[in-house]
Amino acid sequence: MLEPIVNITVRVPEDYTGDVIGDLNTKRAQVQGMNPENGTNVIEAQVPLAEVQRYAIDLKSITQGRGSFTVEFSHYQEVPPNITQRVIAERKAEKD
Repeated sequence: MLEPIVNITVRVPEDYTGDVIGDLNTKRAQVQGMNPENGTNVIEAQVPLAEVQRYAIDLKSITQGRGSFTVEFSHYQEVPPNITQRVIAERKAEKD
């Protein structure tokens, strides 16, 4: 089973960088790098699209509305086995 992976670029004030990176890590993101830019940090990561469907709400909450982000498709990647098993179990339950 494959899932879409996106490149996400997040711009946040320096004070929120740690919180944003921590949140991205909970979303199975692979942080690619971070660059300071005029009092903000630009965080670049790859993350499964399913994990960032509602990211605007999460980022607004974490940064008090001062963060922004862009997303662009990167590639497809195999879903981890534990998530594959959960999806299969959910589909079986729907059929029953």
